[in-house]
Amino acid sequence: MILVTGATGQLGTAVVKNLLENTSANRIAAFVRDESKASALVDIRVGSYDDTASLDKAMHGIEKVLLIAGTDEDNRLQQHQNVVDAAKKAGVQCIAYTSRTLKDRNTIANKLMVGHFQTEDYIKASGLNYALFRNVLYMDTIPLFVGERVFDTGIYLPTGHGRVPFALRSEMGEAIAHALLESGCGNRIYKLTGSESYSFDDVAATLSDLSGKEVDYTPAEKSAFEAQMKERGVPETMVERVVGFLTDIKNGQEEEVSPDMENLLGRKPASLKKGLKVLFNL
Repeated sequence: MILVTGATGQLGTAVVKNLLENTSANRIAAFVRDESKASALVDIRVGSYDDTASLDKAMHGIEKVLLIAGTDEDNRLQQHQNVVDAAKKAGVQCIAYTSRTLKDRNTIANKLMVGHFQTEDYIKASGLNYALFRNVLYMDTIPLFVGERVFDTGIYLPTGHGRVPFALRSEMGEAIAHALLESGCGNRIYKLTGSESYSFDDVAATLSDLSGKEVDYTPAEKSAFEAQMKERGVPETMVERVVGFLTDIKNGQEEEVSPDMENLLGRKPASLKKGLKVLFNL
């Protein structure tokens, strides 16, 4: 049986949906905080990453665990360690984790990402068989980065000409589900990316093409961009987080393209044009 943690989040929901399409429901369990939000089609196990007793109970009869990264940045690493410890105690055969495809953990600007690599280290040290899904930045984040008025204002970001092989979250969930259904774990690292990398010049050109409106991309200076966000009343922590993501893009941390996702899907992932058409309803 496969246990999906964080099963009511956007990625978890996509994984469970694709598991249900490819195997019997009695092979799937979902670890959730709120039972009312979970699919009634699978075995529901209620608890949280902080509640070690609920984690121990959730591991009964489980062969594989997909640990979807938590969103509580202050406590996330300890929470992940709790899941790994419970899996090890229960004799789980394989633990999988949703990490990130950043190129060099030692030079990343977005320090929130450090916890992903620390979690990877803890999993490897646990002695459990593992699969690490290093996920690229979701294409779904592009509307958040460029803003609601992108067709009026254009794109103004401190990303230089950095490139990202963006992938849709839905297809990432599909790829992860396929990997979970393969036998064993093999201590594998999957780099889940699109088949082609794109800059925000490409994003602007694609939005122009799809909308028929001229969308320009203007590379911003980091300090000016930060000041603009603060003037709009964006909290300091959020400014730091957003700028961290964008700086890593500029520095080439996100640029690596891997065939792993295409191989798991059995087709090329959605192109930038196809994805933006869906995301912007164009």
